[in-house]
Amino acid sequence: MRAIIIAAGLGSRLEHHTEERPKCMVEVGGRSILSYQLEALGQNGVHDIHIVRGYLAERLRVEGATYHENANFRQNNILASLFCAEEAIEGPLFSCYSDIVYTPEVVKKAVDSPHDIALVVDRQWHLAYQGRHDHPVDQAELVEVDGERVTSVGKRVGKENAVGEFIGLAKYSARGAQLMREVWRDVRAKFGDEDPFQAAEKFRKAYLTDLFEEMIARGIDIGWVPIDGGWREIDTVEDLERVRSEWVD
Repeated sequence: MRAIIIAAGLGSRLEHHTEERPKCMVEVGGRSILSYQLEALGQNGVHDIHIVRGYLAERLRVEGATYHENANFRQNNILASLFCAEEAIEGPLFSCYSDIVYTPEVVKKAVDSPHDIALVVDRQWHLAYQGRHDHPVDQAELVEVDGERVTSVGKRVGKENAVGEFIGLAKYSARGAQLMREVWRDVRAKFGDEDPFQAAEKFRKAYLTDLFEEMIARGIDIGWVPIDGGWREIDTVEDLERVRSEWVD
C-alpha cells in the first residue's frame, strides 16, 4: 500500500528548529517526526512511500522513498503540494500531513475503513487545545457529519457542529483516488491561481480540505474514521515541547 507525505512547507512557526531541516525531520525523543509516521504506516503494510519535498529538499531523504518536488512551495499550499505527486495518486493510498505523529492503531482503523475516501477524525480534539496558545482552535480543520458521511470539513466548520478534527491523514481506495484526480483536474482547468476556491482566497493557496469540500458539493461521498486521541500535531514550538514531553518511546 502507498502513502504520499506532504512535506514541502517552510514550518516557520517552529522557528529555529526548522532553520536547517524540514519540519518533518525535527526530532521528538531522539527520532524525526517522519520516522514515527513511517513506523506506524509500515506496521500496517504501507511501505510504498512517496514524499513531496520543497523547503530544504536535499535534507529530506528516506531510504526507499520516491520523491516529488514542489518548486513553488513558497507560493502555494497543501493541495498544490499533494498534486505535485499526481502520477502517484492511485489507490489504495494514504495522504498525510508531515507535521503529525500517530500510533499504528490509528492507521489500522483507517486501513479497515470500507469507504472509498475516509478522513481520520479525532473526536477528542478539544483536549489537544487545552493549554495550547500558539495554535488557536479556529485553525482546526473541523468535521461535520451525517451518520457515516462527512458533510463539511475545514476551518469554517463551527465548533458547535463539529464531531471532531481532521488530523491530516486520509485513506483512498482505487475508486476514491480516481475521483480525487478527476475533480482536481476539473477545478485546475476552471480556476486560475488567483481565483477564490471554496474557503481559500486564492486557488494556489488552497488546502486539501478545500478539495474535499468541492467533492462533497458535487455529491461524492466522503466517510470518516473516528478515533479518540492517539495522535498529535506539531505546528509550533509550544506543540513541539508538549509532544517531546508526551510522545516518547
